[in-house]
Amino acid sequence: QVSLVESGGGLVQPGGSLRISCVASRYALDYYAIGWFRQGPGKEREGLSCITGLTGRENIYYADFVKGRFTISRNNRKNTVYLQMDSLKPGDTAVYYCATYAACGQETPPLSWGQGTQVTVSS
Repeated sequence: QVSLVESGGGLVQPGGSLRISCVASRYALDYYAIGWFRQGPGKEREGLSCITGLTGRENIYYADFVKGRFTISRNNRKNTVYLQMDSLKPGDTAVYYCATYAACGQETPPLSWGQGTQVTVSS
């Protein structure tokens, strides 16, 4: 059974950093790639990042517009996937969702997702 619970969102100033977390069920971690997408106000869904594969042999995907600013990681002992976000901009304001994917890639749609966590970048 897939279960995804996000946390860690909040208000951050432009240029600041935030780390959001996703506690996933063991089933989700074992059978799916796990990643993040976001949806900002009046915007379409945007895929951000994804991680899959065995520890030490991970396959990681980043959307071009977050490369160098966002970092995805996974702690298998805690069943948690993280998204470290640095150099945040007002345009990063969105609800961030943790999701399962069949594979990591630009055109791969999410299969299921959590309730989301709000990230607001504003001074």
